[in-house]
Amino acid sequence: MRTSPPLRIAGIYVLVAAVWIWCSDRVVGLLVSDADLRMELQTLKGWFFVLVTGAMLFWMIRHDVRRLERSNRRLRAGREQALRVLVAAMDVRHQETGHHSERVARMAAELARLDGVQGRVLDELRLGALLHDIGKLALPDTILTKPGPLDEEERALMRQHPRIGHELLQQVDFLRGSSDVPYSHHERWDGGGYPQGLRGEEIPLAARIFSVIDVWDALITERVYKPAWPEDRVLDYLREVAGSQLDPRLVGLFLDNYATLKRLAATPDVVPAISPQPVA
Repeated sequence: MRTSPPLRIAGIYVLVAAVWIWCSDRVVGLLVSDADLRMELQTLKGWFFVLVTGAMLFWMIRHDVRRLERSNRRLRAGREQALRVLVAAMDVRHQETGHHSERVARMAAELARLDGVQGRVLDELRLGALLHDIGKLALPDTILTKPGPLDEEERALMRQHPRIGHELLQQVDFLRGSSDVPYSHHERWDGGGYPQGLRGEEIPLAARIFSVIDVWDALITERVYKPAWPEDRVLDYLREVAGSQLDPRLVGLFLDNYATLKRLAATPDVVPAISPQPVA
């Protein structure tokens, strides 16, 4: 059985301390007969022991912490890779263009970074953007891939996917903080969105950031229910809905950094594309 790092460090410390005390006491006793000098030497060797073992403990603990950090990074990378594969498969099922979820996650993370979002909050936003449509897994293909407009009953069912996505992510410990985007990316700045009808800054920042990217991507790419819009028309539309559908400040930030964000849209995906063709 492999020894845990704290137990191993404690065992090594006790062993070194016992060997040092036993050996150093005998050496001092053999070489020094004067009691006062022997006391001074005992004090000096005590301080020497503290300094040396302190340095040793620092090195051992730092070594183990770095090893644990590497293991944690590998674990996070593995989980994220599994999520990306799931999302890529979902995009294929939904007939989305060019790995839609990966693309909008990259762009949303960059727009968030430009807005000053950092650290764990940025990581949660990126994962939430990647999984923004996870709730659609519960919807039938007849709705997801319908080439024409949805009828009233179909629209009502489609509007359930943010709530379903939120409930799914709440069941996974490391994804709970990422549920703002799946839950609220269809809310509107003017309060006319769904599922909660939030208004303005009541809408979580992560969802407001993502909504700008999602609207741009939905318009500029071809979908089963519509052709792609010309770029100029898309940008004009964003300006028109700033303050009604979208946060006007974030639309301005998007337009000010459009060239940078547009380049990210064309960045090759990290995970290889999943082919919709059956394997022979």
